[in-house]
Amino acid sequence: MSSRFCLEVAGPFACFTRPEMKVERVSYDVITPSAARAVFESILWKPAIRWRVQRIEVLRPIRFINLRRNEVSAVVSTRNVQQAMAAGTGTLGLYIEDERQQRAGYFLRDVAYRLHAELSLAPGCAEPLVKYTEMFTRRASKGQCVNQPYLGCREFAADFRLVTGDSAPATPIPDTRELGWMLHDLDFSRPSDPQPRFFNARMEQGVIDVPPFEEARG
Repeated sequence: MSSRFCLEVAGPFACFTRPEMKVERVSYDVITPSAARAVFESILWKPAIRWRVQRIEVLRPIRFINLRRNEVSAVVSTRNVQQAMAAGTGTLGLYIEDERQQRAGYFLRDVAYRLHAELSLAPGCAEPLVKYTEMFTRRASKGQCVNQPYLGCREFAADFRLVTGDSAPATPIPDTRELGWMLHDLDFSRPSDPQPRFFNARMEQGVIDVPPFEEARG
């Protein structure tokens, strides 16, 4: 048993980073299924539910822009955090001025998508699905979210709205192209070592049909 929803998301910038690019950030041509799932989960996520992205519609032409940004090159180590938690005190500060670096990026600009996803219950959950469908509908229709949805990077915030039967129609771009191997999502069967899974993506007249996660390759 499942329910289907559609969100329209848009933003001035986006970056869905290709994992093969190690030094500079280079975006895929379109939003990835994992990034689309994160948009839905930013509005409603519970351990009892699962989101599966089924379709992506590209509403604006694919355009790129080169940008240089200040980034922090380090993070606070997990070991230091664990030691501070055990001792009840510790130094966990990170001085940005000492760790700042400039990195170039090849980002998307002026993006808009319609994301179609299926909401279902997690295996073993006995709660009624309607409880979560009503919760999501209420939140999405009011523009409410648990955390701000973003387009690949947290600084690229996304505007979103729930698409219903009364919403104005939107036409995907008239563009057909092979997108190559694209990140589908991470396989969390081993939580300590999640592995990426990929699928061979193709955009047909602005529409990408996303295969089930089980068909993705490692």
